[in-house]
Amino acid sequence: MPKIVDHEERQGEIVAAARRVILREGIEAATTRAIAREAGYSNGVLTHYFAGKDEILLSALRSSHRRIVERLRGKLAGRTGLAALRELLLDNLPLDDERARETALEVGFWGRSLTGGTLLEVQREEAAELRRLVRSLLEAASAAGEITTDEALDDVAERLLALVDGLSVHRLLYPGTVTAGVLRRVMEAELDRLARAA
Repeated sequence: MPKIVDHEERQGEIVAAARRVILREGIEAATTRAIAREAGYSNGVLTHYFAGKDEILLSALRSSHRRIVERLRGKLAGRTGLAALRELLLDNLPLDDERARETALEVGFWGRSLTGGTLLEVQREEAAELRRLVRSLLEAASAAGEITTDEALDDVAERLLALVDGLSVHRLLYPGTVTAGVLRRVMEAELDRLARAA
């Protein structure tokens, strides 16, 4: 009797293999051959599930984003305003091994995304979602009197997101100097400045 193959499970295995290759060797090393070898399959199996390398990479990026969203959903439950904003921003920093891997994966996609195509579209769409969430939490914190600023909230949101990106890259590049403690301290200080003004 032929073995019954769970297609979703196999796709998940291929995406997980792609993620491991990217994290270990970089995005350029994530060829279909390398991904197939990592997953323990032939190239032919990959072509049965994905149209090509870009589709696998896109699936790996989306899978990573889904994991982050699921984790955040739990962390933000019952929180609003400044408390939710603080949790959201800190969760987007590489403060532990799991988030450092997520950050490395994300940063690995940046260069490839800049060439355009679907990867860039997905990056922009999902970054816009995060920006909207940060903006709405700033608005809620402002309405509750938790923060006060003369700056436009759109500008505050942009600065906070740029701080997340900059700190994250510095943590990956200079882990001996830019520790998790430094990341937390700098982000907390920025949020405390907004709160002190209130």
